[in-house]
Amino acid sequence: MYQYDQYDHLIVRERIAQYRDQVRRRLADELTEAEFLPLRLQNGLYMQRHAYMLRIAVPYGLLAAKQMRMFAHIARKYDRGYGHFTTRQNIQFNWVELERTPDILTELASVEMHAIQTSGNCIRNTTSDPFAGVAADEIIDPRPYAEVLRQWSTFHPEFIALPRKFKVAINGAEEDRAAIAVHDIGLTVVRNEAGEIGFKFMAGGGMGRTPILGSVIREFLPWQHLLTYTEAVMRVYNQYGRRDNKYKARIKILLKAIGVEEFTRQVEAEWADLKDGPETLTLEEMQRVIDYFQPHAYKALNNIDYLAPHADNKAFDNWVKRNVKAHKQAGYAAVVLSLKKTGVPPGDATAEQMDFMADLADKYSFGELRVTHEQNIVLADVEQSQLYTLWEQIKAKGLATPNIGLLTDMICCPGGDFCSLANAKSIPIAAAIAERFDSIDFQHDIGDIELNISGCINACGHHHVGGIGVLGVDKDGSEWYQVSIGGAQGNNAAIGKIIGPSFSALQMPEVIGRLLQVYVRERAEGEPFAECAQRLGIAPFKEFVYATPIVEPGRLVGEDEYA
Repeated sequence: MYQYDQYDHLIVRERIAQYRDQVRRRLADELTEAEFLPLRLQNGLYMQRHAYMLRIAVPYGLLAAKQMRMFAHIARKYDRGYGHFTTRQNIQFNWVELERTPDILTELASVEMHAIQTSGNCIRNTTSDPFAGVAADEIIDPRPYAEVLRQWSTFHPEFIALPRKFKVAINGAEEDRAAIAVHDIGLTVVRNEAGEIGFKFMAGGGMGRTPILGSVIREFLPWQHLLTYTEAVMRVYNQYGRRDNKYKARIKILLKAIGVEEFTRQVEAEWADLKDGPETLTLEEMQRVIDYFQPHAYKALNNIDYLAPHADNKAFDNWVKRNVKAHKQAGYAAVVLSLKKTGVPPGDATAEQMDFMADLADKYSFGELRVTHEQNIVLADVEQSQLYTLWEQIKAKGLATPNIGLLTDMICCPGGDFCSLANAKSIPIAAAIAERFDSIDFQHDIGDIELNISGCINACGHHHVGGIGVLGVDKDGSEWYQVSIGGAQGNNAAIGKIIGPSFSALQMPEVIGRLLQVYVRERAEGEPFAECAQRLGIAPFKEFVYATPIVEPGRLVGEDEYA
């Protein structure tokens, strides 16, 4: 795991001192709110509906146990006893007081963490595969390259005032678990015919108001040129990206406007002046970073049949099937701790749970944890012989729901309960759907399905790439919900299609139920929901959902109200 060097410590320390003075001046009314706004955003501080929210960076989702304990400490001391893990593999605290935020950043620095570039028009936290380094299908561990990108992009003088925020994802395995197609830059580790390591380079992906899948602009980029080529892309975007309209300022709009070929031509022309320059990565520099990510001291173990001694325990069997993942090292497994227990907002964890997860990491997983962009936590290195004991322990803490990849493993943004940008609440919709379909047997019968909920068009809940996507919309001052189907992330990424007019909050569980009825009726054997929706199109789903009025408590709602 990467450890801060002298430069990291210095820039974080100096940034905190600078920010502390900015807060002092704001509290003394020496700075107006308008003047303070860009300063606080540079340090991950947002003003939401009820209080300030602080977003803390978790680079490529990797946490040490001591860092998770710090989150627990911050939740108790500065917040309301919990935190929210996000689709950017970060954590947010929703109830912080402005005058205390410099102290939070100081405490974070003591465990090598910060909130730099978690907001603003800059290069945000680089995300990656939560199973990086242990996945059985991994080509190469992408985390060293993610760390190089972090070091390069932090306070990069050219790119601290981009036209709009900029997001990078990197995947090092055969299966894409980093959703690279919906990022401004999406990188996939590949080998060429000579066996050399490089990257398939995608650009122009994104969600929001204009969801677009990224386009491949280079099939193979030698690893040495990761930074030089990325800089060429950033320069073209920084120069030509729109600054007159923030809704049209993302790189995807530029790429769509001028076309993939012309965009690539401009990037290649820019790269000609950068290629083989001082930012070309050397073997020595990469090895310096790779050394931080060496494999742990694994025991010489054999794979075992860990289900056999508990063959009659259906609950354990369900948990293993959904929450335990293959590991490249014999005798080990990766375990997903579900933050999706019914009745709890997806992605939320209490201070007690965070301390408990840190203890688990120390006991079972070499002191490390991973945050997934599906808002769960991973213990990546658990001995197979310890799985039953671990399962018994996490059940008591609400972390053993056997629903990973199933209907109630929902992605959900904080929505209108917290976010000032939201058109509608997300958390109550997630809660109502989870309560309606809480049966694990039912969920296992439905199989893999991604249900993603966003409270507004900014798509923090990734609704565009959900098998079922739910978007909160405003209709004459009321909260309504637009539904799309057929979206997917991963190797076969797709943008979902809207099925028709929107629904009220109380209708949503029945809407989901009707979509599932069509799926169960029409699916081919082993066909996931998203593939079924893509094959059939929206017509049969739309026909069944809107065929008869949906009853709300106390009134009948017909299709004429789905506006």
